[in-house]
Amino acid sequence: MGIIFGVFFHFIGGFASGSFYIPYKKVKGWAWESFWIVGGIFSWLIVPPLAAWLTIPGFAEIIKSTGINVLGWTYLMGLLWGIGGLTYGLGVRYLGVSLGSTIILGLCAVFGSLVPSVYYDFFPKADKDTFTMLLHTPWGQMVLSGIAICVIGIIICGKAGTMKEKDLVKNSTAAAENKDYRFGLGIFVAIISGVLSACFNFGLEAGKSMADAANQVWVAAHPSQGNFLFRNNVTYIVVLWGGLTTNFIWCMILNARNKTFGDYTNPKTPLLKNYLFCALAGTTWFLQFFFYGMGESKLGNGASSWILHMAFIILIANMWGLVLKEWKGVSKKALATVIVGIAVIILSVLVVGYGNSIK
Repeated sequence: MGIIFGVFFHFIGGFASGSFYIPYKKVKGWAWESFWIVGGIFSWLIVPPLAAWLTIPGFAEIIKSTGINVLGWTYLMGLLWGIGGLTYGLGVRYLGVSLGSTIILGLCAVFGSLVPSVYYDFFPKADKDTFTMLLHTPWGQMVLSGIAICVIGIIICGKAGTMKEKDLVKNSTAAAENKDYRFGLGIFVAIISGVLSACFNFGLEAGKSMADAANQVWVAAHPSQGNFLFRNNVTYIVVLWGGLTTNFIWCMILNARNKTFGDYTNPKTPLLKNYLFCALAGTTWFLQFFFYGMGESKLGNGASSWILHMAFIILIANMWGLVLKEWKGVSKKALATVIVGIAVIILSVLVVGYGNSIK
């Protein structure tokens, strides 16, 4: 039952992540940087401590008692992840929810699984998997095979993107509905996002002692009831401080450059609706990790949880891509190509997950 609940929680988290950008499409008259940072304030500043306050008594004391080295590394990973999250928004803007999310999350799955093992080869730590272990164990070889399959899937999706771009040139109506679509720029920011977005997982690893402290308090008060479902909520606060820093600085720069500071008070726009949709988007975004932490607590395997989380997000994001008709006016060949690419990426994350499960 624990595994079933773990998968279910990851599905809810994946649905939240794959759906959070949808409310932004309802924002009218604001520049991208304006609605992105308003939503981000809810995602990274308001909702995380509220969630921790509701679930972890004394969460602030846990943060205060944590060493500066742990807090520093956790915050740094959040800063790097913030760049990935920032470029995620741009990647989705230029490639669409379907293609953008697939490429970014595929890369995120690869690096989220692979980079920590390389790090632990140089800086060994008890109970941590190294890249050498991956190369010389059956389960590790399975993980590496899955990563290779993922790269193939990303290449196929990239091919579908170039085909879509050519089809849009020929179809003026479809081009108008996809006016922000730019494959070259989109694929560039998607690669950056996919690599750096994996730093969120590294941030959770860096701040694991905070989650362990919350878990110990709960287990002591609730013996024989397993691990604390909400233990990661305290770590999220510090990681997301880093994400807020990066995104706030960049969005303020864009507001100044594009002269869009007036968006926040522009009476010619539906201000109340815009703020509500941004709040909904930001809160929905955070819910992905709220449920991710619950799923990981049930499954007890960070690597497999990360892969499973990515797989569900890819599925949901592509469902929205079809609902929003992002592939309208595109040839059947291009649509079939992206479906094949998505299927290959999903296969890859399942292979990686299986490799971790047999360890």
